[in-house]
This record gives sequence, structure tokens and C-alpha cells, in this order.
Amino acid sequence: MSKTVGDFFWERMSAWGVKLVFGYPGDGINGLLGAMNRDSHGIEFIQARHEEMAAFMASAYAKFTGELGVCMATSGPGGSHLVTGMYDARLDHQPVLAIAGQQATTALGGHYQQEVELQSLYKDVAGAFVQQASAPAQTRHLVDRAIRIAIGERKVTAIIFPNDLQEMPYEEPPRKHGTIHSGVGYAAPKVTPYEADLRRAAEVLNAGKKVAILVGAGALRATDEVIAVADRLQAGAAKALLGKAALPDDLPWVTGSIGILGTKPSWDMMTECDTLLMIGSGFPYAEFLPKEGQARGVQIDIKPDMLSIRYPMEVNLVGDSAETLRLLLPMLQQKTDDSWRKRIASGMDDWWITMKDRAMAAASPVNPQRVAWELSPRLPDRAIITSDSGSCANWYARDVRIRRGMMCSLSGGLASMGAAVPYAIAAKFAHPDRPVVALVGDGAMQMNNMAELITVAKYWKRWSNRTWVCCVWNNEDLNQVTWEQRAMEGDPKFEASQDIPNVPYHKFAELIGLKGLYVDDPEKLGPAWEEALSAGMPCVLEVKTDPNVPPLPSHISLDQARKFASSLIKGDPDEGNVIIDTARQVLSSVLPSDKS
Repeated sequence: MSKTVGDFFWERMSAWGVKLVFGYPGDGINGLLGAMNRDSHGIEFIQARHEEMAAFMASAYAKFTGELGVCMATSGPGGSHLVTGMYDARLDHQPVLAIAGQQATTALGGHYQQEVELQSLYKDVAGAFVQQASAPAQTRHLVDRAIRIAIGERKVTAIIFPNDLQEMPYEEPPRKHGTIHSGVGYAAPKVTPYEADLRRAAEVLNAGKKVAILVGAGALRATDEVIAVADRLQAGAAKALLGKAALPDDLPWVTGSIGILGTKPSWDMMTECDTLLMIGSGFPYAEFLPKEGQARGVQIDIKPDMLSIRYPMEVNLVGDSAETLRLLLPMLQQKTDDSWRKRIASGMDDWWITMKDRAMAAASPVNPQRVAWELSPRLPDRAIITSDSGSCANWYARDVRIRRGMMCSLSGGLASMGAAVPYAIAAKFAHPDRPVVALVGDGAMQMNNMAELITVAKYWKRWSNRTWVCCVWNNEDLNQVTWEQRAMEGDPKFEASQDIPNVPYHKFAELIGLKGLYVDDPEKLGPAWEEALSAGMPCVLEVKTDPNVPPLPSHISLDQARKFASSLIKGDPDEGNVIIDTARQVLSSVLPSDKS
């Protein structure tokens, strides 16, 4: 049998180092699947339950390995289902290649079944490179360019293959005018600023007396360099959520998360600093950064388009975070006044006491914050933690303390529901020897994550470390939006949109051969975490949590307090519990305290 386009495609993908493809089958990619089945190059097809989940897995695989993530789907609805996960990768600057099938070239333009103009559909999400193959000899340079652009520019790319083309005999491009003869390979360059620009940055940082650092995902591989610079400047450091693993939380000058899901010490540090150093972060909420004109600013980012868009920086440095910080460090003067750092550390000591008090407060039946609080000290070394969007992300952001060697992530720029479980599955394929924990709300479980537990059941026995825990906050409420309705809009909870059915998630896990645990007693929560983490097999830990414990922001504005009060006046369906559980905390945040 002669080599088909499909055969050559996988041969070329293997030459680029691709090992895994997350996807779902369909007749629009039968030619590619048949070739993969014949292929001897060792690329493996990982079957998700849904194409959107496959794209999330590709995004997470890129995050947890630094390598290309690949997802694949059939024509029509399969190709359109990939889009949300592709956007997750695009907004978080991850290299992902999407492969989609298409109807036969002879049918295109004929309003054929499953004929969707995918090239137009992908033009935004994969705008860096999206092409539909039209001739066998084109395949070579489509693969080469799609992968080189994805990994070189950290963007999403896409290739669309009509189904008849996949089974045509492959032809190398002839040596003549109008043909492309591309090659395999990419080596990342060393990107650093000029010395003069580094010296300008050093001048700003050396002049600062109260330096605040904000790190994001771009600092994940620069932990030692960030610590060295922070020590030299006697600086404190806050972490955007995608940079949560960039600095360990046992450093006393690390204030944890920033923003709506952040800590009060991060807020205090940003409102009081006189100098801001941002490293590899696109943190979007300007209201949590210093007021314009308050602080002088230096920013380091590998992407020029991310510079000086959150805060007007005095010096903008294009470069790799670790390499740039290494060059900057000798230019920085050792500060000896540690009073700024001591204030930050003192604030963190108080904050952890506050967090413990909130986590241990009585609730009906289990305080949702306590779920993450009890997990944190029990996390195994080298654990990978994923979180979904929603109220569980608050507890992940504030209560889970990251140690050196751990990894963690979530859907950052897109903030999509339904990412935690596919992220956790991809984490196991990226690092099968590491324990993985997914933190998920019941809304996301019902939306699409329950089905992906079947994917876990399909593959878990091949993982060398079989610790994989999915913790579900079951509060029968789309809780984050409920609280946003109260605090941001001044509206009472809208039951029609917010109430969701009660589902026995732990029993579903048992039904498909996984371990299930259920907790509705806060005193049994710690032992349940220990049992789940030592089970030796995937486990779903379902906790019945109280929806009326508020995911309080780091500080409450008077306007938010007014709107919260307004929601109660209008008649919130949970008014009695809400008043008992939250009014004291909300009002104490904005009213004068009689404490000395």
C-alpha cells in the first residue's frame, strides 16, 4: 500500500516530537485515524468524552509540560466543539495545534451535511495560522508551519483536512515554481533586553523603598531568580492565579493571590508600595494594582503586546523572565532596611489566622472554605492541583498553600467552567508519576466533568502513580454567580438560574469503578482527604457544603456592602442563613472597628 496523506501526516508529527493527541473520533477524520492505527511512530490517541474536553486537555498538557498540546476532532460539530478549549489555550498563551476533519473537497460549497466553514470559525482563536489542506504535497509545510508557529509564538494553530484528501497517495512537493519545501525543527532563542534598558530598570528598582513584585505564569520557571531579586530589593511578592506555583507560600514575604480571589496582604501591599515589578503576568484587574502615579513601574514579559497595558510602566523589558532577572540581579543594590518586608510578613501572619478562623467557622453542614484548608497540609510532595472556575477557585486561591516542586493551574484568561477534570487528566498524561488533585464545583461537574470521570476509569490503571482525586463542592447552587448577584448587582439570589439538582457524585464514581467518598460532617473532612489521597486509585470526594458562606473578596467596598444589604431588603430566598453567616463579616470589613 502506498503512503497516504494520513500516513505522512503522523510521520511528520512524530518528527516534531508529538507523542499524544487528545480527541474524539468521527468519519471526518477516518483517514487520519486509520493512518494512526497503522503508524509505527508511537503517537497515541487519548480518547476524551467530548471534543471540548480534548481541547482543554491539550491546553493543560502544554501548561504542565511546556511542549505542544494537540487535539483532534471530526468535521462539523466535532470541529466546532473544540473552540472553547482552543480559546483557553489562546488566552493563556499556550502552544496548541488543533486538527479537524472536513467534508470531501468535491462536496465543499454544496451545503453538504456537516459542512462548517471551519477556517472562518477558527480565524480568531487560531489566527496565527489556520489553513485547510487542498493537495497532498501541501501537507508537509502545513504541519511544519503550524507547529513551528504554535511553539515559537506560544499560540493556537489549526489544520483542517478534507476527508478525501486524507486517503490520497502522498506526494512530495515537486522541485518547481510554486511549491514549498519546508523542514522540521525549532530551537527557542535566548531573549534578553539590552544592557542599557536593564540599567534603566535597575535605577527605578534601586530607588524604591517599598517594592512590590507581581508574578504570573511567565515566572513559573524563574522561581530562584525571582527569590534572589526579591531578597536583594527586600520586596514582597503577590501571585496572579496562573503564577500560583511560581513562589512557594512558606516564604513570609509572599502574600499569595491578588485580585477578587486574592488576599488582604496583597491588596495592602499594592496600595502602599512605591515601586512595582511585574514579571510574566497579564493580570487584568487594574483596580487591584497601585493607583496610577503612586508607584514607579518595571515590567518583564516575553510578549511585547502584554507590556504596560495593566499599569503605565516606566521601563518595559522584553525578555525571558529567568534570563532577564539573572542579568538584572548584579545591577541591583542590596537593601538593608527590612521594615517593609516585616510589615508584609506581619500582615500575612494575621491573614492566616483570619483564614483559619473563617475556615473553621460553623456552617450547615460543611464550611466550603474548610475543604481547601484541610487539603492544604495534606497535599503530597510534587502534587499537581487543578481548579475549576466558580466559588471553589476562591478557596483554591486563598487556602491552598503551594510548596516547592508542586504544579497547579486553571482556566485563567478564559475563566471557563469545566476545565478542572480535563486539566487533571492531562496532568496525569504529562506526569503519570505525580499525584493529582482536581477541585470542582457541582455546577462544573454537571456541565461536563462527570462524563470525563469515565475517561479516568478508562486509563487510570496505566498511571505509575494512581493518586488522582476529584473533590466536588456539592452546594446545589451556582455559587459564585449567586454571590456576584448579591454583592455586585444588589439583587437577591435568582433561584431559577442558580439552583441546580442534587447529584450523588461519589456514587457515580463507584458505579464506574472508581472510589467514592461522601462527607457532610466537618470533623470527618481531614480523615476523608487522607483516605482519598492514600486510596491507590482514583477517588471522587464529595463534600456537602453550605452555599451561604461567602467567598469574600480581599476587601469590601462600601458600595458592595450597600448592594449586599439591598439584596437582602429585596427578599433573598436564603435571607435567614445569609444574614447569620455573612452579614457580620461583610459589615465588619467596611465599618470602623472598636478593637484596639
